[in-house]
Amino acid sequence: MDVTIYHNPRCGTSRKTLDLLRQKGIEPKVVEYLKTPPSAAELKRLLGLMGMKARDLVRKKEEAAAKLDLAMAEDRLIAAMVKDPILIERPIVVVGAKARLGRPPEKVLEIL
Repeated sequence: MDVTIYHNPRCGTSRKTLDLLRQKGIEPKVVEYLKTPPSAAELKRLLGLMGMKARDLVRKKEEAAAKLDLAMAEDRLIAAMVKDPILIERPIVVVGAKARLGRPPEKVLEIL
């Protein structure tokens, strides 16, 4: 099973989600998305797999989020997240054609 986690090692929830996957015997491909941000196309794909809108994936606790108008067009929000990936809520786990936001970490069990 190919599993990918979009991970921020400084985030406790992201670390817990990675640990949960490993406890299940899964060694995922780890993408540190702050170092290797997803493209706009990849972010759109992830949103589609999760059935989410861009505004639902914005990490609202970040200072940079306060400068965003969450009612702006989807493409503009995606462009803002690509430009400043700290705005992307984490972790995102992808298994085949399914993806889940690991908040709480147990949400990823739905797609394993």
